[in-house]
Amino acid sequence: MPALTTKQVRLQLKTIPNWSERGQTILRIYKFEGFLQSIDFVNRVARKAQKINHHPDIDIRFNKVTLKLSTHDEGGITKKDFSLARQCDEVSAKYFAL
Repeated sequence: MPALTTKQVRLQLKTIPNWSERGQTILRIYKFEGFLQSIDFVNRVARKAQKINHHPDIDIRFNKVTLKLSTHDEGGITKKDFSLARQCDEVSAKYFAL
């Protein structure tokens, strides 16, 4: 799957609010009530990532989780990154449902 052009990345970013482009990655910071929710979220994301063999860079800081997505073997951002970003957002929605 080839890397997307800058224009394609910007168009795709409009479909996933709260994500932004940084270099050759897209990223989002998720904020939770506490550490255990952060870890639970990361574990759920990890299972999804493992199923599709596309793994994010993950940084956990107590109640904040930063996910960075890039398709390293393509040298940039691909549709796979946007697909996983949407799945991560679906996982996070569970924590903020009323």
